[in-house]
Amino acid sequence: MTVLTYRGKEYLQHKEATPKKVVELSYRSNVYTSRQAEAKKQMQASLTYRGNTYQK
Repeated sequence: MTVLTYRGKEYLQHKEATPKKVVELSYRSNVYTSRQAEAKKQMQASLTYRGNTYQK
């Protein structure tokens, strides 16, 4: 059994660890930047200060 430590106290794990499928992540900057630009176009903030409304 595996001994786990949490905040200085040791615990025994009562079940076996199951192997998980490995997932490889990739970073695609062009997809990220295009999605951010699209989200920025769709966002229109309306701010109100002391009863006056402003567009961002």
